Amino acid sequence: MMTEGIIGKKLGMTQVFGEDGRQESVTAIEAGPCTVTQIKTLEKDGYTAAQLGFEAVKKQKTGRKGRGQDKEPVRFKHRREFDLDVAGPLAAGQKIDVSLFKAGDRVDVTGISKGKGFAGTVKRHHFAGGPKTHGQSDRHRAPGSIGSTTTPGRVYKGMRMAGHMGHRRTTVSHLEVFQADPARNLLLLKGAVPGTRNGLLLIRKSSRGKK
Repeated sequence: MMTEGIIGKKLGMTQVFGEDGRQESVTAIEAGPCTVTQIKTLEKDGYTAAQLGFEAVKKQKTGRKGRGQDKEPVRFKHRREFDLDVAGPLAAGQKIDVSLFKAGDRVDVTGISKGKGFAGTVKRHHFAGGPKTHGQSDRHRAPGSIGSTTTPGRVYKGMRMAGHMGHRRTTVSHLEVFQADPARNLLLLKGAVPGTRNGLLLIRKSSRGKK
C-alpha cells in the first residue's frame, strides 16, 4: 500500500537542460521524507487514508501538546492526510520519500498562493478599465457598473470587485515531473507551483485522466 502523495517545501525556481538540449524552467521542491503517523481505516474512521508527518520538531512547548503527539518520541510540524492508491501493508512509522514519483509522471500541487494585499479590479480580475477619452478623465481603472436599479435592486453575490488578492489555497494540475532524486529528497517539476519560497506544498499523483 502506498499513499497518493507526499508533503514538500518549495525551494525556488531554476532552469535545467533536457537530453535534447532544450531549456526547461523547473521548480525545485524538498519532498519528504515523510513518516506515516496514523492509518485511517474504513471500519474505525469510515474511510481509508494515511496521515503523514513532515519536518520533525525536537521539542514541543507544554501548552501546545495535543492531537495524540504527547506519547510519540518524534513530533512533526506538519501533518496531512492522503488517499491510498495500492492495496497492501502500510504501518505507522513507515517512511514515504520522493521515490513515489519518477520522471514523466504527472502531479497536482496544492499550496497557498502569494498574498498581494488589497487590489483593484484591473489587477485582480484583469478588467480593461474605462474609456480614456470623451470626457472620461478619472475612470481609467474603475470597475464600471455593478448592476441595475430597481431590478434586481441589489448586487449579486460573487460579483467581481476590488478586494484581497491571493493568499488562497490553490492547486496547479497536471505538472510533469522532470526529475525525482530520493538521495537528496529533491523533486523537479516543469513549470511554476503556488506559494512563496519555503511554503508548504502537497504533491499528489494527477487526478486528470483517472476513471
